Amino acid sequence: MTNFTSNRVELIGYLGNAPEIRLTASGAQVMNLSVATTESWRNKDTGEWNEKTEWHRVTVWSKGAVKAFERVDAAKGDLVRIVGKLETRKWQDNDGVDRYSTEIVVNGYDACTVIRTKASPKTQSEQAA
Repeated sequence: MTNFTSNRVELIGYLGNAPEIRLTASGAQVMNLSVATTESWRNKDTGEWNEKTEWHRVTVWSKGAVKAFERVDAAKGDLVRIVGKLETRKWQDNDGVDRYSTEIVVNGYDACTVIRTKASPKTQSEQAA
C-alpha cells in the first residue's frame, strides 16, 4: 500500500532571540531558534483588528543552515523562512513526570533561510508603504 501522508511545516516569521548554537555530546552541531508568526483578523461585530502571535520552537540539524545563519549574523527580529517537519519528544522532568515537547525539526533535506536581517535594506514594497 502506498503511503500518502506528509509531515511538512513551512513558517515565515521573526526570530524571537539570537540563534543558540551548541555541540551535542557526540560533537554534532545543533541550532535552536524561537520563531514568532502573527495572524490578523477583523472582528465582525466591532470592526476592530485583532492579532494573535504563536511561538514556535525550531531545532536545526543542518550544518549548511547553521553556517548560513552564522554568515549573516542572524539576530532577534530577523525575518526567516523555515521548512521542516513536526516532531514530538517525550522527556521526564526532575520529579519523574513525563513531559512532551513538539517542535519543528530542520535537517539536511529541509530549508532554513534568513529572508531579511534588521540591518538589510527594505524591499521595494516596504519602501513604498
